[in-house]
Formats: sequence, structure tokens, C-alpha cells
Amino acid sequence: KSARIVGDVMGKYHPHGDSAIYDSLVRMAQSFSMSLPLVDGQGNFGSMDGDAAAAMRYTESRLAKPAHALLDDIDKDTVDFQDNYDGAEKEPVVLPARFPNLLVNGGAGIAVGMATNIPPHNLGEVIDATCMVIDNPDVTIEELMTVCPAPDFPTGGITMHTGRGSVVIRGKTEIEVHPKTGREAIIVHEVPYQVNKARMIERMAELVKEKKIEGISDLRDESDKSGVRVVIEIKKDAMADVVLAQLFSFTPLQTSFGVNMLALNGGRPELLDLKKVLVSFIAFREEVIARRTQFELTKARDRAHVLIGLAIAVANIDDVIAVIRNSADPHIAKEELMRRYW
Repeated sequence: KSARIVGDVMGKYHPHGDSAIYDSLVRMAQSFSMSLPLVDGQGNFGSMDGDAAAAMRYTESRLAKPAHALLDDIDKDTVDFQDNYDGAEKEPVVLPARFPNLLVNGGAGIAVGMATNIPPHNLGEVIDATCMVIDNPDVTIEELMTVCPAPDFPTGGITMHTGRGSVVIRGKTEIEVHPKTGREAIIVHEVPYQVNKARMIERMAELVKEKKIEGISDLRDESDKSGVRVVIEIKKDAMADVVLAQLFSFTPLQTSFGVNMLALNGGRPELLDLKKVLVSFIAFREEVIARRTQFELTKARDRAHVLIGLAIAVANIDDVIAVIRNSADPHIAKEELMRRYW
């Protein structure tokens, strides 16, 4: 149950309000909020129409597959751990992260005197760009943009140099012609990122009522589980292209996303461009892999030490048994076995 997860998080790591924890969990389960959802949710987790998620006592959650990639090798001394708020538990300072989640899922936050707003990107494009930086550390941002040209928002839409700017996002639309009546209709298949679909349709209806847009005869939301489908029927004497241009101008069917890629780099806030993020991620992964390799080497050496001891015992089984039988207690037997040169 989600309520149990929220309780564990609040009791062990985040002693604040449960609503903040549950809201974060819900967002990580929403495919229209996250490029790569980290939580696999069962139940009502809200919608892009602004519907709230069901109460935490009704929903169930578990980690999604991408979240496991963020946690891989965490038990192999790959990252540092620190005390939680009361010192009763240990928590990782960072996650080992096999992919750069900061770029893939983006992020938003506000602090004293600073704020960040990082757009999500396509996982495949980010990995290709990371490989490009590994192969050629002197690669330019222009070259990186050949494989990672722009942010990729989970709700779709049509869309790096400084880490700050504005991205214009339009909903994905097409114009359909009714085969019998010949009337045109604008079909919206994707809405811009973080746009409430229900409010967008309400805004369109208001503009029609106020006669700021006069070419629309009907508005319908035919969205279902298979995807978004908003139908905007056009009057006979109106032109669909003109109406669409008005919708882009006056409604959230076209919005802008203000990018401010401010992140903690080495514990200090820094405005990062695409290459700086990837270079920092590669350096971090090199450290993680080196620490994992050292951990596995230490375990292998410890195991080899045990196997060598077993091999010596088997090769000298009669003498080993004799030492054990002639010893007064296990402690003396252990000391005698260790003292002898085998």
C-alpha cells in the first residue's frame, strides 16, 4: 500500500508532512509528468485533466524498472552513506544511477535566492550523447545536438548552449475532413507539458463564448486509455488553419517552458549546459564503477582466502583432525591450527 511506503519514508528519512511525500510518489508514477516513470502505481494516480489521485490508503505502489537502474550496485560500496535525521538509519548521499536521471526526467525546485527548472529529455538520445562525450571529450555542444537536439516532453508536443532559455511547445494537431459532410475538424493528439487538458478545453470554450474565436462549432474531449483526442469542429464558412493559429495564440495549446538548468555540482549550485551535465555524470559513473570493482575485488580476495584454507585442510586432513581432537577447547584448536606452518 502507498500509505505504508509514505509511513516508512516519513518515519525513517523525511519527518515532515505525509502529503508532500505522497504527492512526490504520485508524480513519479504519472506517465504524463515523468519521461521515465520511476514508480509503478496501481489505482487512481490522477490525470492530465487535473484529477487528483486517490487517497494513499487506496493505491498501491512499487518501483518501476527504471528505478532499479538507479539503485543498481548500491549494496557494493559504490556511494557514500550518511546518518538520517535522528542517526537511527543510514541513507545514501546519492544513488549509483546507471543513467543521468537529472536530464531524462528533468526536475524543478526552489530555494533561497535560486530556482531550477530542468526539462525532461529522451533516454535514447541522452545515452547517445553520453557515449559521444566518452568517445570524444572535446565534442562541441553543436555536435551533441545532432543526437540530442532538444528536450523531449512526456506529453508530446513539437519542439543548449547556456543552460538557460525558453522552449516553445505546441500541442500535436491534425486537420481531419469528414467523409460525408466535408466539414473540417482539428484533432489534438498531444498537449504541451504540464498543461491541464480540461482547463485548456475550458479556455477554448470561453473564447468561443466571448466570440474571440468564431470559427468553432463544437468542442469534444474523446480521450481514453489509448491516448489524447480532443475534437474541435470547424464551422462551414471558417478555415481550420486560421482557427488553429488563433488557438495557438490565445490558449495553452501553445506554451513556453522556461529552462534554468541549475544543479548541485560537487555540492555547489552551478548553471550547467548539456555537455557539463554529461561530463559530470561520466565522472560520477567512473567513480561508481571503480568503487564497485574494488568492493568485488575485496570480496573475491576474502573468498580466495577461505578457499585456500579449505584446500590446506583437505590436503592435511589427518593432521587437522588430530590437532582438533587433542585440543582442550575450540579456541586452543584454532590457535594451534593457525600457529602451524602447513
